[in-house]
Amino acid sequence: MLRQALHEISIPTRGRGFYDLTAKVADWISRNSFTNGLVTLQVRHTSASLLIQENADPSVRRDLESFFSRLVPDGDPLFVHTVEGDDDMPAHVRAALTAVNLSIPVSHGRLALGTWQGIYLWEHRRSPHSRAVTAHYVGE
Repeated sequence: MLRQALHEISIPTRGRGFYDLTAKVADWISRNSFTNGLVTLQVRHTSASLLIQENADPSVRRDLESFFSRLVPDGDPLFVHTVEGDDDMPAHVRAALTAVNLSIPVSHGRLALGTWQGIYLWEHRRSPHSRAVTAHYVGE
């Protein structure tokens, strides 16, 4: 029988960096006995993003952060929008260049991720925030 469900995942951040939420999503799927379907995740902020990325070697995430720091540096004089600090507009650009939503198949009660894949919230601001990710499941 087809069903759907909504859930909100709260992710406290300590500032810029990657926060693994794979276990939180997998736990929600397991607790609800979802078997086969699709889970869509949406971060409800304009200065953070979501991505599926390497979960074994943390140097991958460090390299991504280094690349984006070079691509969109804090304090770039190009930006006018600095109301919340010199990392504000760069955070918006980073979110625009990545993704704010993901869709992941659920197969036989498990996220259909690859062996070395994890789901991450990428906080683009330097200061701590409380981020909300809405999860929507549709399937069996």
